[in-house]
Amino acid sequence: MKCPFCGHLETQVVETRVSEDAGFIRRRRQCGHCEKRFTTYERPDVSFPAVVKKDGRRVDYVPEKLRASFSLALRKRPVSTEQVDAAIDRIEEKLLNLGAREVPATRLGEMVMRELKKLDKVAYIRFASVYKSFDDVSEFMDAVRETSRSKT
Repeated sequence: MKCPFCGHLETQVVETRVSEDAGFIRRRRQCGHCEKRFTTYERPDVSFPAVVKKDGRRVDYVPEKLRASFSLALRKRPVSTEQVDAAIDRIEEKLLNLGAREVPATRLGEMVMRELKKLDKVAYIRFASVYKSFDDVSEFMDAVRETSRSKT
């Protein structure tokens, strides 16, 4: 690690700490030349696959959009933030485990619907009605019937 003060290339790690959530590692370093100390942080460099939209456009995966979709579907529903965070974490883990550079938006939407179905049936119907672009009440009723038949 290059010293930010004198540019010397040899530094020594004096102290290492893992963050409370284990999201990063904090290291205190000391320069072998000027002996000044500085802090570095190590974080995993994770890249999510690009999302391929129905029209063929490729866009970056944006975690905030996923959270916004959950928030909209779960508006005024009795689901805790921790449950939503866990569902989003499961989706993101699946995306990373795919190992693909691209994922169709439809596949991402199916993942969201699966998680919403586990969390809250009403939120699932709300999301499905927009995601599947229901044209009439019969499609809406079919989704409600299918949801009431399932046990999860």
